[in-house]
Amino acid sequence: MIVKDITNLLEELAPLAYAEDFDNVGLLVGDDQAQVSGVLVTLDTLENVVDEAIAKNCNLIVSFHPIIFDGLKKITGANYVQRVVLKALQNNISIYSMHTALDNSRYGVNAKIGEVLGLTNTKILIPQKGTIKKLSTYVPKAAAEKLKEALFAAGAGNIGQYSHCSFSVEGTGSFKAGENANPTLGEIGKIHFEEECQIHMTFEKAFERQIIKALHDHHPYEEVAYEVHTLENYNQNIGIGLIGSLEKEMNEATFLAFVKEKMNASCIRHSKFLNKPIKKVAVLGGSGSFAIHAAKAANADIFITADLKYHQFYEAEDRMIIADIGHYETEQFTKNLLVDYLTKKIPNFAVRLSESKTNPIQYF
Repeated sequence: MIVKDITNLLEELAPLAYAEDFDNVGLLVGDDQAQVSGVLVTLDTLENVVDEAIAKNCNLIVSFHPIIFDGLKKITGANYVQRVVLKALQNNISIYSMHTALDNSRYGVNAKIGEVLGLTNTKILIPQKGTIKKLSTYVPKAAAEKLKEALFAAGAGNIGQYSHCSFSVEGTGSFKAGENANPTLGEIGKIHFEEECQIHMTFEKAFERQIIKALHDHHPYEEVAYEVHTLENYNQNIGIGLIGSLEKEMNEATFLAFVKEKMNASCIRHSKFLNKPIKKVAVLGGSGSFAIHAAKAANADIFITADLKYHQFYEAEDRMIIADIGHYETEQFTKNLLVDYLTKKIPNFAVRLSESKTNPIQYF
């Protein structure tokens, strides 16, 4: 397999189109056409991880966090980022990062936290805007069904648990071919009227390129008339954070002890107890202070995240508990998720879980 084969599989799980604008995701180092000897999955790509990849004959590192975040103006080994990139290049090792693309995946970082904590009836805490688009096009009636099937195959017309969704309206189209045209129907220089179907389909933006390609490849006209609009509808399957319920409610102290054990947390910083049972739980891996309001609005009993500042604990406002269990701790199982996913997709290929320790925070 080549690098592109592996990254295509990863993008089925977490399309890069859903990464946040500020992020740096995708293939950061290496050649996407290089043959892959093995894949090493890690949370962070540090020098010891590159050394581990060399020792295990893995020339592709799949990392959750991007080692290159801001622009690099030189690669001289002056800091840890440059040393990682330099060592990877010297050893022909590619580095691919997923980060917020996997954060926003329905089956990504937060789904894994929910699984570890045993949450049920889960849904996205903050659905991502601008991820649903609508295609409208016009095609001769005789070619409409063939075109629709091609668009469906490319990913159009999926709504929740339903596929092959479309709406068609029949009408009369008109056009006049210019002298350099090569019309499928009609004659050059004459106005032509054709019985046509107007077809509408919604689709997720990650599939836009392949859908537009399918439209041009299977449409009979030389010039294809179409429109693409971004809809305001929320996509309930794409977004950050997760909220769900415990099968059985717990008191506050018991639940925090449960979280500490399940998430391997050395300590938990939290707002004051409210003396009410915990049933509804919101989670967001990594730095999640921006989601405090969303967790309150969803009537969570507790919000579990990381990297909270002193004053942000006040934002609980006696409506829920806010718990900071640590950045690494919230994301640590992400690499297990990716190894499991790739192993199922390519069971006969070498996919290894990194054993290197990458948590920069120690507790005394």
